Amino acid sequence: MSNINDSVLRMEHITMQFGGVVAINDLSLEVRRGEIVALIGPNGAGKTTAFNCITGVYEPTNGVVYFQGKPIALNHPQGKMIRQYAGSEADRYKMLKPIVHTPDRITHMGIARTFQNIRLFSSQTAFENVLIGTHLRRTSNVFTATFRLNAREEKRNREKAEELLEIVGLKDEMNEKATSLPYGKQRRLEIARALATDPSLLLLDEPAAGMNPQETDELGSFIVDIKNRFKLTVFMIEHHMNLVMDISDRIYVLDFGKQIAEGTPEEIQKNPVVIAAYLGVDEE
Repeated sequence: MSNINDSVLRMEHITMQFGGVVAINDLSLEVRRGEIVALIGPNGAGKTTAFNCITGVYEPTNGVVYFQGKPIALNHPQGKMIRQYAGSEADRYKMLKPIVHTPDRITHMGIARTFQNIRLFSSQTAFENVLIGTHLRRTSNVFTATFRLNAREEKRNREKAEELLEIVGLKDEMNEKATSLPYGKQRRLEIARALATDPSLLLLDEPAAGMNPQETDELGSFIVDIKNRFKLTVFMIEHHMNLVMDISDRIYVLDFGKQIAEGTPEEIQKNPVVIAAYLGVDEE
């Protein structure tokens, strides 16, 4: 790994254990500024669990997550888990004080995510969904809102939401209910809402799920475009290998919670361990 200050995201010896089940065991990885990095592996490999450890949904059983060089999650086996722990590096962090942040706090730090199963506000319009995202950075309170002292800020937020919808190609659908949009457009809307929080790191959990080949190709170009436009770093989980290989700078591979490979797309495609575990072996 590079120097910790060169990494936007860094996971060190992360283990996530649920009772006796070790979902992730001793995962260490990093995502450097400006990269698109993919995390791949079979279903159940632990990919979304890794995202949940980053975003505060889960408190890792062991290990540290760094964002912008600062720890945002830190833990070690405690209580009953000391006896149950089946992962690696059990004693590495036991002298350090745990660090826990809630998902909203993680988002406020500059990490935004989308979900494998789209989570839009179904009763709200496309515009309202994105507008809600802008409210993370609002400075108004109950007093200023009651007496309409926040009108200027609200106007800026509405303009920002409309601009984001135009960027993702949904300006014409801004007043439609989010769930009435075609599946591919719902994916773009979820990304627009994430962008509304002003992230520096964007986590995409299977953004191409449910898309046809043409939509997947268009999504790849879209991800690269927003990464460059908003000066983002992107960390994504994805099963569409063409998309992964086309736009990723580097790839990590998980299998049964363990990291089995890391490298460029070219290196991963040629890695015999990856081919056997995930990509498949040609039958003769």
